[in-house]
Amino acid sequence: MTVFFKTLRNHWKKTTAGVCLLTWGGHWLYGKHCKARTLFEKNAAPILHLSGMDVTVVKTDYEGQAKKLLELLENTDVIIVAGGDGTLQEVITGVLRRADEATFSKIPIGFIPLGQTSTLSQTLFAESGNKVQHIIDATLAIVKGETVPLDVLQIKGEKEQPVFALTGLRWGSFRDAGVTVSRYWYLGPLKTKAAHFFSTLKEWPQTHQASISYTGPAERPPSGAEETPPRPSLYRRILRRLASYWAQPQDALSPEVSSEVWKEVQLSTLELSITTRNSQLDLTSKEDFMNICMEPNTISKGDFIMLGSKKVRDPRLRAEGTECLPASRCALLLPEGTGGFFSIDSEEYEAMPVEVKLLPRKLRFFCDPRRRAEMLQSWPSEQVGDCPLGHPGTKREQSLPSPSPPPCQRIPRARLRQVPPALLSLCVAASQPASRPRGL
Repeated sequence: MTVFFKTLRNHWKKTTAGVCLLTWGGHWLYGKHCKARTLFEKNAAPILHLSGMDVTVVKTDYEGQAKKLLELLENTDVIIVAGGDGTLQEVITGVLRRADEATFSKIPIGFIPLGQTSTLSQTLFAESGNKVQHIIDATLAIVKGETVPLDVLQIKGEKEQPVFALTGLRWGSFRDAGVTVSRYWYLGPLKTKAAHFFSTLKEWPQTHQASISYTGPAERPPSGAEETPPRPSLYRRILRRLASYWAQPQDALSPEVSSEVWKEVQLSTLELSITTRNSQLDLTSKEDFMNICMEPNTISKGDFIMLGSKKVRDPRLRAEGTECLPASRCALLLPEGTGGFFSIDSEEYEAMPVEVKLLPRKLRFFCDPRRRAEMLQSWPSEQVGDCPLGHPGTKREQSLPSPSPPPCQRIPRARLRQVPPALLSLCVAASQPASRPRGL
């Protein structure tokens, strides 16, 4: 013991540095794993309890727990996800993998942004520089009960079970450089540019080659097409039955063959992204499609560093000359031996051949009434992406549709007050980062 204290006295500078590092590390661990839980309990939970709803809070302890929980959940009126993109993806995957997903997916979902990446919050809620105010706005949107439908991507790889995403899939150099930013934490505000700079030293130009087949956009059915029509009168039913009896047999008719037209593209790109339009939701659009964007591999290293640094904050940005294709389904084929990783809703998966299918307006999410008012406005053209360096992005022209009733629904407050249980809340306060890439 005497030798120990003598060593500390002789090397007091190293001892002080070690104590400071341990203190900073403990503060970092506490902030990383306890801050989300504290924000939920202090700002969101009181509003939910005061609204008169019966709230059941479930804190997940390991990766994949939310997915398993949603596959077994019964008797709930509302699902609330308190976390980030990873937690939200687990929840929607658990919902859409259920055997009764056709009915269970109609349950409205609330999202309280607590994670480091909460991409969907930009669509559902008004912008706010205050984190606490943003959480309060998201919670109040759930209490008010107004919802909007969002598209979902079904991504199926070599395994049987598909993965579902609300934002999209990214594969390329910008993604690879973005995930290494945390390694350069000691550079402070320069860590983002440093990650992209060191990425250019490995190989340049960086190209990703693949083959992609896709079909074009699908026409959106009328908003009231899903409603059950009223039952016709007895007289009309008798006439319909007689007409079908005397009609020509169905086998004798020559049915129209409606085959989908598939197009194939060989691509060599800096980055490929397959995304939904949830970030720029247009409730009056007459078409349903996802965007397949291929960024050119001809940009300079300086533009790569500048654009990549901004894409970390806003992945929707695109480089000059980006080609975007609207599609409802696509199949991505990678050359044999291709390595690397995908980012699916900010979660890392091993790169492999996948099939991507758009599920239009599949899930209903609670939204801020102010954002819903903005969604009801349609744009004459959709800006797929603008380069932050001042270059114009790729545009896809659209005609202005005639105003139609928005497919938004309002959940009655009486239903929100049903007990027990009227609400499930998932709060991830100690979510651990993935130790290895996931498999599809």
